[in-house]
Amino acid sequence: MANPLVPGEAVAVLDSVSKLYGRFAALRKVTFTFEAARCYALLGENGAGKSTLLRVIAGLLTPTVGSVTVLGESPRFARSRIGYMSHAPMLYDELSARENLEYFAGLHAGAGTISPADALKSVGLDPELPKPVAQYSQGMRQRTSLARALIGRPRLLLLDEPFSNLDAGSAKQMLELIAALRDEGRTVILTTHQRELAGPIADMLLTMRAGSLLEPLVRTKA
Repeated sequence: MANPLVPGEAVAVLDSVSKLYGRFAALRKVTFTFEAARCYALLGENGAGKSTLLRVIAGLLTPTVGSVTVLGESPRFARSRIGYMSHAPMLYDELSARENLEYFAGLHAGAGTISPADALKSVGLDPELPKPVAQYSQGMRQRTSLARALIGRPRLLLLDEPFSNLDAGSAKQMLELIAALRDEGRTVILTTHQRELAGPIADMLLTMRAGSLLEPLVRTKA
């Protein structure tokens, strides 16, 4: 990854961000700064606003009120530097992992990317494996989704429930991959309701409830 950010540098800044759907507030006046080379875990029950917050940072949703900047600009202009892994796999089941990534790499035309083979190798998958993604284990599918998020050499990684439905071994692999990505200088923001999984790698745990970030914030690492 070229020109890694300096630890402590602001990567994503939210200022009084609210997201309303009619009278329902999915996000309520969220203000926070996410710093470079840190891993943040967003905790909370289903419906707490975790996924909505990720989608706002990714530029997939526009705040009703407030502002968001990513790497100093609007998220829509920073998308090429954001890697987003949704809760749903968003993979073509009939294609192999490499074929999936070759397709998604084509969507980054004109932008610097890593090769599909290198992206798969970085998450511990064999790029020559010919079988379709439909025949993969859940752990392999999650790692393929992570490889897809890495195609564009992102500085900011947004991972929505990366441990979902993983067995203990696959969850450990995912934890190690996320820790390595953070150590390379990327900022990682992940959502989970499994605090025990996120705790060992998160620099900060953020709890959400009813669209709000709660205090205190728990820093797990120096």
